[in-house]
Order: sequence, then structure tokens, then C-alpha cells
Amino acid sequence: MNKNVYGGQAVIEGVMFAGRNHSVTAIRRKDGSIEYFHVPRQTNKTLASLKKIPFLRGIFAIIQASANGSKHLQFSSERYDLDPHEDETLQAESPSKWTMILGVALVGVLSFLFGKFIFTLIPVFLAELTRPIFSSNMAQILVEGFFKLLLLLGYIYFISLTPLVKRLFQYHGAEHKVINAYEHSLPLTVEHVQQQSRLHYRCGSSFILFTVFIGVFVYMFVPTEPLWVRVLNRLALIPVVLGLSFEVLQATNALRHVPVLRWLGYPGLWLQLLTTKEPTDDQVEVAIASFQRLLELEGEATKQQEEVV
Repeated sequence: MNKNVYGGQAVIEGVMFAGRNHSVTAIRRKDGSIEYFHVPRQTNKTLASLKKIPFLRGIFAIIQASANGSKHLQFSSERYDLDPHEDETLQAESPSKWTMILGVALVGVLSFLFGKFIFTLIPVFLAELTRPIFSSNMAQILVEGFFKLLLLLGYIYFISLTPLVKRLFQYHGAEHKVINAYEHSLPLTVEHVQQQSRLHYRCGSSFILFTVFIGVFVYMFVPTEPLWVRVLNRLALIPVVLGLSFEVLQATNALRHVPVLRWLGYPGLWLQLLTTKEPTDDQVEVAIASFQRLLELEGEATKQQEEVV
């Protein structure tokens, strides 16, 4: 029997997992307790239809994931460092639930787009500086791709040196270990989960790396000069690069059990050596708690749907 596909992301002092009907975050509070945050997934028929169209589905899936993930990041950042007795004060100072959710979702999407613009355009200007040396279109595209890869790896490496991001990357590793244990039908205990790899083919880190390689391929079909044309076509092609990269990510995940073709996903796995760290048992415990709560909610939703039918 095929297992349901679940995704997730690390948040501050916790892990979020998402299923077909719900998304759940569990965080470790300052007093050592575990607290949950649950958001039902809203059904939108138009969006659901668009997410079935190849190449377009990736763009809408990314936007939706950015919006949803931002809600959980907001929750974790506000509560992880507070004593539970301070919760009432936080609630009194907070805006209404829907105002918070809509505002944070919008910020999440805009932050993603802004970051994409920055990592797309800076390599363009850096590559342009080398035009006296690398003047051909092909050389410029390769140099641009090199700068983009260097910028990406350098950014991830340097932020991983900060204590907060290092712990975030540990929870990222815990998330992958739980998913790997689930997909291998292992008991969701700390002992069994810790034995799993912290790397996973479906990770968003792999997707980010694929955008670099796919971008190099796509840019071969458009001019690199003059500079203003190059900038405009890079911005215009962002949806194309995102859509193609998503399909490549899906393909590498589907082919990961084929011995000859599984190497296609290796570059993404190598990048995860930077974006994940080995988690502690306490962090794995939080990840397991989050995933088990999600499974409970998904099971209840499935049962209700069957009763309606």
C-alpha cells in the first residue's frame, strides 16, 4: 500500500508537518514542555486544479508553502522563549487570529519573492563585471551560474554558524529523519528515528539548488546583452525556472530507487549536508510529537470524509 506523502519544515525550536487536510507544529517551550499549533488547510478548487497542471503546479505549491510556513514560523518565534504563564499577556497584545494569519502569509510570500529577486539579480551584475574577460553569451551564463552557486553556498554556510540557525538546521535534520522512518515503516521512536538519514530527496534545499542548474539551461535561449534586457528576462523567467525546477525535483524523487538514475538527486542531497545538522534526542522527540499529532488529525479527517460519502 502506498503511503501518504507528507512535507515539513523546521521552525524555531520545533518542526512543522503538513498533510492533505492539516498542518501541525510542535515546539519545545522554555519550561521543557511541548506545545502544538494547528492550522486546517483550506480547500480552494481553483488552486487545487492549478496544482495539477505540470510546470504551473510547482509555482503555486511554492507560494502556498511559503504562506503556510510563515504562519508556523510566526507562532514558534513568539512562543518558544516564553514561560507558559506569559501566554495570556502575549494573547492580549496580539491582533486577531485571522489578521495575524493573513498578514504573516502575505509577508511570507513577499519575503520569498524578494529573496528570489536578490539571488537572481546579484549574479547578473557580478557576471557583467567579467564581460571584458568572458564576453560570449555562453561564458556569461556559466559565470552567472557560478556566482549564483557561490552566493547560495556562502550564504547558507555563514548563517549556519549562528547558534539560532544551527539549531534550526538540527530541527531540519530531525524532520527528515522522522519522514524517512515513516516511509520505511519503522516505529516512530527516538531510537529508530535517530538511525535514519538526515537527508531526503524531496527537501526544499534540493529545489533551491536545482533552480541554479535549471537557470543556466533556460538562460541559454535568451540574450545576455544589453544589460537591461538581461535583467528583464531574468525576472520574467523566474516562474519558468521555478516551474521546471519543481518538476525536476519531483522526477528525482520518483527515480531515487532506480540504481542508475538515483544520482540525479545527489547534488540536492549534498547541499543538505549544509542545511541540516544531526539533531539531539530532545529535538527528535519534538519532531515525532508533531508528526504523530498530524497523523491523528489526518486520520480523523479521512474518517469524517468516508462517513460523508
